Amino acid sequence: MKESRFDIDYSSRGTVADFTGTFAGVLLLIVSGFDILQGASAIANDDLYAEGSEYLYKLNMTTWGWVHLTIGVLGVAVAIAILRWAAWGQICGIIIASLSMLTNFAFIPLYPWWAITIIAFNLLVIWALSVQLRNYS
Repeated sequence: MKESRFDIDYSSRGTVADFTGTFAGVLLLIVSGFDILQGASAIANDDLYAEGSEYLYKLNMTTWGWVHLTIGVLGVAVAIAILRWAAWGQICGIIIASLSMLTNFAFIPLYPWWAITIIAFNLLVIWALSVQLRNYS
């Protein structure tokens, strides 16, 4: 029986949890980088996203860019915490990935394939972190 989650666990359950945790951290780092790039491009040139957009969510693209940029920067910090095995990293990772999914859902009318791809990556992050939490509980 393990005394803490930082003890070495050579069982298959511990190996799966370690792999999925590392997978989640790396994937969250990649998705956060995409959010940063998406936010920076919206801030730098809001006309890029606003051209011909007639949809339900009428948002100021500069403000929306700051939202993506903030979530991306927070995601990078949380991804580093996950990779360093910080205890708070897994729950915060699920929260950040969920927020990123919501912001990209609202972004679907502008760039549907890009937003759906980022949503799928975030779903993988949530799955991997959930597997890790379940295996360590």
